[in-house]
Amino acid sequence: MNEIKKIRVGITGQSGFIGSNLFNFLGTKKDEIERVEFKDEYFYDDRLVKFVSACDVIVHLAGVNRSADSNILYKTNIDLVQRLINATEEINYYPHIIFSSSTQEQRDNVYGRSKYDGRKIFEDWAKRHNSVFSGLILPNVFGPFGKPYFNSFIATFCYQLTHNENPKIETDDTIKLIYVADVAEYIYNILSEKKSITHYVAYITEKKVSEILELLGYYKEIYLCNNIIPGLADHFEISLFNTFRSFVDYDRYKVKIKKHTDARGYLVENIKEYTGGQTFSSVTLPGITRGNHFHTRKIERFCVLQGEGVIKLRKVGTEEIVEIHVSGNDPSTIDIPIWHTHNITNTGNSNMLTLFWSNEIFNPDNSDTFFEEV
Repeated sequence: MNEIKKIRVGITGQSGFIGSNLFNFLGTKKDEIERVEFKDEYFYDDRLVKFVSACDVIVHLAGVNRSADSNILYKTNIDLVQRLINATEEINYYPHIIFSSSTQEQRDNVYGRSKYDGRKIFEDWAKRHNSVFSGLILPNVFGPFGKPYFNSFIATFCYQLTHNENPKIETDDTIKLIYVADVAEYIYNILSEKKSITHYVAYITEKKVSEILELLGYYKEIYLCNNIIPGLADHFEISLFNTFRSFVDYDRYKVKIKKHTDARGYLVENIKEYTGGQTFSSVTLPGITRGNHFHTRKIERFCVLQGEGVIKLRKVGTEEIVEIHVSGNDPSTIDIPIWHTHNITNTGNSNMLTLFWSNEIFNPDNSDTFFEEV
């Protein structure tokens, strides 16, 4: 039986907002995709040629979004396009290139012009060498782990609300939005394109800035202040809530809950939610670890009701491990952030009883569970 040849994919701007989310997403497709590592400094030495030669597909995301000097912004973005093209021509090797542009192309600003001109340069390159080029015209992209005051107004609002700052609306425009995970999946679906095409990628919602801020303010009030999972009406609201959660500092993950004690024993209200889903429980024997997996969309809450344990978290693609100690004697809720591999270990001498909740019912055909050691 012939082994399926993996597609070798490299991402310029791998460490950036869209790049890191795409890199992690492709890591969930290990049977199909081989990721080729890229670092920004490769643009400026012979490692760029080696990178190009190792790829079947290059997703070009590297560039400057903001600069005090508009000339530097334009020149840098065009220069990176040209450096990538020069590398392909130096070795006479022409992989499929996917280029991330923006609806800013339609506006009279330097960033939009740099994106439009870069796309046209790639189109000419593909025609000259009979190669494949996919140009993506993206609406405004939002998602977890964005850089506040840089990637999007949503990242800024989320950071401000989770750090007791007061967001301000400068212009209450209506914005077309797409979730970064949807961008990653879109790119994944066109990796095997055989002809050049420009993709006008559809937005998932269109909302005023004030509507976004109102939703985020609701999440802060219900979730951060009252420890309740808010009502989430659709894919957009789940995506926005997961984006909001990604800005909560680790030291706020463990939330103590009130223990009502009387002659019969005690009672705790561990899960309050307005969004449905599934509740389940487990008994873990002493010394045993459960988990070592991550989720890309699920909202999940843990609560140890009996016994002693430790929950470990590590953001995928990083090395820092966060430990949260839990005990049935001091009940707390711990919500698991997306893209964090996690486990729970019974560190006590007796059985550990844990209550779990997820916002979606488990589906083995679409489990959103990817195994990776913490």
